[in-house]
Amino acid sequence: MLMNGLKYIIPCQNRLSRQSKRKKNIKDTYDTILAKVKKCLDGNQTSINDQRANTAFSELEQRITDLYEKPLSRKLYRRSRREYKQVKNLQKFLHSRPDIIICQIDKSSGFYIGDAKTIELKAYEYMHTTKAYKVITDGHCPLPENLNAVQTLLGNLLQRKAITKELYGKLYPKINKLELAHFHGLPKVHKSGIPLRPIVAGIHAPTTLTSKFLNDLLAPIYLKVARKTTFIHSIDVVRQLEMYVDNGNFKSTTRFITADVKNLYTMIPRQGALETLIQFLVKHSINRKIGTLYIDTILRMARLILDTNCFAYKNNDYQQIHGGAMGSAFTQVLANIYMLEWEQDLIQHQLKHRKIYGRYIDDIFMTTNQSLDKIQIVLEKAKTKDINIEIETTIDTTVNYLDVTITNENGHLKTCVYHKPTAQPYYLPYTSDHPHKYHRNIPYTALIRAARLCSNIYDFNSERLRIDMSLLLSQYPSKFISNQFLRFFQVNNAMPVFTELNQQVYQRLHQQLLNRITVKEQKLNDTTKNPAKHPAVLEKKPWDRSLMYLRYTYEAGPTGTFSHEFYSWWEKHYLYPGSKIKNIKLRLIPKTNRTLADHLIQKKPPSHMLRLTEESNKQ
Repeated sequence: MLMNGLKYIIPCQNRLSRQSKRKKNIKDTYDTILAKVKKCLDGNQTSINDQRANTAFSELEQRITDLYEKPLSRKLYRRSRREYKQVKNLQKFLHSRPDIIICQIDKSSGFYIGDAKTIELKAYEYMHTTKAYKVITDGHCPLPENLNAVQTLLGNLLQRKAITKELYGKLYPKINKLELAHFHGLPKVHKSGIPLRPIVAGIHAPTTLTSKFLNDLLAPIYLKVARKTTFIHSIDVVRQLEMYVDNGNFKSTTRFITADVKNLYTMIPRQGALETLIQFLVKHSINRKIGTLYIDTILRMARLILDTNCFAYKNNDYQQIHGGAMGSAFTQVLANIYMLEWEQDLIQHQLKHRKIYGRYIDDIFMTTNQSLDKIQIVLEKAKTKDINIEIETTIDTTVNYLDVTITNENGHLKTCVYHKPTAQPYYLPYTSDHPHKYHRNIPYTALIRAARLCSNIYDFNSERLRIDMSLLLSQYPSKFISNQFLRFFQVNNAMPVFTELNQQVYQRLHQQLLNRITVKEQKLNDTTKNPAKHPAVLEKKPWDRSLMYLRYTYEAGPTGTFSHEFYSWWEKHYLYPGSKIKNIKLRLIPKTNRTLADHLIQKKPPSHMLRLTEESNKQ
C-alpha cells in the first residue's frame, strides 16, 4: 500500500463510512450545490420559487441521492473493502508503535519510515545549530497573545482608516478554526546524513491571512523588478542558456556555477530584512504607497508576522527569533527581497561580462568564461559580503540545477532532465481514486516537460522510455500509455520523432514547446497594470454572472458520473427556448477524498496544545 505514494486515494471512501455519515454527505452535497444553483438563477433574474424551480430542485436531490446509494459493482466493492482494511491496519500498527515515524520525503511523493527518536534528535539539532528558535518557558500557550496582537493591529489600522473594512474582514483570523502553528521536518534523503527541511505549518495561525496578503501584495512587484534574474522554473534556465548560445557567448571554455544558500529562510536577519524591505518599498512605491496602503502600514504587518511566529513541537511551545518561518507565504517574498540586495554585485559582474545570472529562491546559477582563479575571487567576495548568507558553490562543465542537467560538450550545450540518485520512478498510480482526466494528462505533460528540457533527441528518447517504464510500474495499462504518447506526437505534429527519431523534427518540437508560454508565466503576464499602483490583491473581483462554479466530491463508481448527471439535469430544466440562463457556462470542479498521506501521517501535536481553551477565551 505504501508503494502507492503520498497522493494515492483509496476508492469509494464515502461508501464505506457509517450510514449516518453517508446520509450527511448526501445532504451536505445537495445543500452546497443547491446554494450555488440558486445564486446563479437569482443573479440572472430567474425564479427560484416557481413550479419549475421546485420540480427541478426536487429532481436534483433525488439524482444526488440515487448516485450515492446505488450499489457498487462487486469487483469495485471488494477492492474498496480490501484497501480500506489495509489502511485501517496500518493506522492501528502506527498507533501501537510510537517509536516508528512515517512522514513525507522532502521534494518527493514517497513516504519516509524510520526511527521517531532519530527524527526528533535531528529536529533539535537543527534548532540548536541555527539558533533561530527559543523555548517559551512561562508555561502559557502563545496563541491568545498572538491573536490579541493581530486583533489590536487590525483594529488600530481600521480606526485610522489605514485599511478598509473589506480588507479588515479579509485579514481577521477565523476564530472557529484558529490553531497555533506546529513544527515538523521533511527528511532530505538525497543528502548525506539525511538532514531535515524544517516546516512550520500554520494554516490556521492568527497571522496566516496577513502573511498571504503581504505575499500577494509584494511578490508581483518583486517579480517585475527582478524578473530578468529570477528563474521561475527549469524552462527559464534552458531558454536563457539557448539564447546565450545564439548570442555567441557560449565557448568551449564556458563553465557553470551553482550555489546553494544554506538555511536561507531561518538565517536572514530580522532587522536587516526589515530595513531592506523599507528600502525596496521606498524605491518602488508611488508616493510612499503600494496601492492604497502606506509603507508604514505594510511594515507594521510585516513586524507582526515576524514577532508572532510561534509554534508547538513535542511538549513545548517555541518562538522563532531569527529569520522567517519555512511555510509562511510572506517569508519567501521577504527572503527574495533580502537576496535581491545581496546579489547586486554578482548581477553587475555577470552583466559586465555578458554572462548569465539567475536565482530560484535559494539556488543560484551562473555561467563564466573566466579562469578558475578569477571567478573564485568574485565568489569569495560574495561569501564574505553578509555573515548571514552562507553559500556552497560548485564550478564545473557539467552541473545539476533544479531538475535539469547542463553540460558543455566541447563548446556544445547539452541539457536533459535531472533525476536525483535517490529518486524512485513514480507517477500517481492508475488505480488512485482521481478523475480519469488526471491520469490522461500525466503521460502528456511528462513528455512536454522532457521535450522542453532535453536538447537532443537521444536524451528525449531515453526520458520517454523512463516515463514509459515508470507508468507501467504505476499500473498504467500499456495500451493506455501508447495512446497518450501517440496523442502527444500527433497534437504537436511530430510523429517522425516517435517513428524514426528524426533529429530535425525534434529540434522544431523542442523549440516550439520550449518557447510556448507556461501556465505560471501566463498568470504573471495577466497582471498588465503597475503592481505598485494597482495591486491585484486590493482590487475587487467582479462576479461573472455568466459562469457557475460547482465543486463536488469525486469517487469511482456511480458518483463518478455526477458531472454527466448534472449537465443532463441542467439541460432538462433550464435550457428551454427563451431561457435567460441558456448561455451560462458550467464549471464542474471535482474534489477528491483523503489521500494516504492524510490517513497515515500525523504531524500535529495534541489539539489541546494548538487550540484556544475556555480559560484563554475568558482572558
